[in-house]
Amino acid sequence: MSITTFCRRAVAVIASAVVLAVGVALPALAHVTINPRTAEKGGYAKLAFRVPNERDDASTTKLEVRFPTDHPLSHVSIKPVPGWDAKLTRGELPKPVVDDYGETVTESVLKITWSGGKIEPGQFQEFEISVGPLPKNADRLVFPAIQTYSSGEVVEWTDEPAADGTEPERPAPVLTLVDAAEDADEAHPGAASASPAAPSVTPVEAASPAQADDSDGIARVLGVAGVVVGLIGIGVGAVGLRRARG
Repeated sequence: MSITTFCRRAVAVIASAVVLAVGVALPALAHVTINPRTAEKGGYAKLAFRVPNERDDASTTKLEVRFPTDHPLSHVSIKPVPGWDAKLTRGELPKPVVDDYGETVTESVLKITWSGGKIEPGQFQEFEISVGPLPKNADRLVFPAIQTYSSGEVVEWTDEPAADGTEPERPAPVLTLVDAAEDADEAHPGAASASPAAPSVTPVEAASPAQADDSDGIARVLGVAGVVVGLIGIGVGAVGLRRARG
């Protein structure tokens, strides 16, 4: 394959990736999310609900986060946020749940409501909590969120992920649960006692003129890729600005 043909094919692949990346990024520009988005099963986690203000003529004045009732969390604590009041609501579950320890749970945390503060246009706020123990027999926890603006507008981020993996119009914050990581010594027995191997030395051959031309062509392709990535950033920023103004 000539370097010219390689460059043309590479540019075509990059262009397709740009279209796909922009198309995937647009729906997820700004909504209530949970961070981090993954946590280990059976453990405790510090979570933050990140709330961006999507309006240029109103402030966010309240956030309500509903907790899962099929996998209730027995221990929940709230980190204070200056200027905001947090109310934790406990209540009876729709139906009793048997937890990982064989105990029947009938009551748990149903929701947390933050109010009294303001998230101004162009700003975001994080509301942190500590929860646990996380269930061992679930792959995800969904936390529907309701965002209220000073204008009276209420936005419900309550849609669960679609079966085909596409993002819904108003996605709810989702915490993905993963298996606990194995201990390094257990995962790789004998690795700690192994002596370090002597570094190997590989002879380096001088590049031929043809290889030099290929390297130069690849460098040009990488340069084009850098420009394309920059254009993606500009495009996503412009869409975010347009959505904020809308």
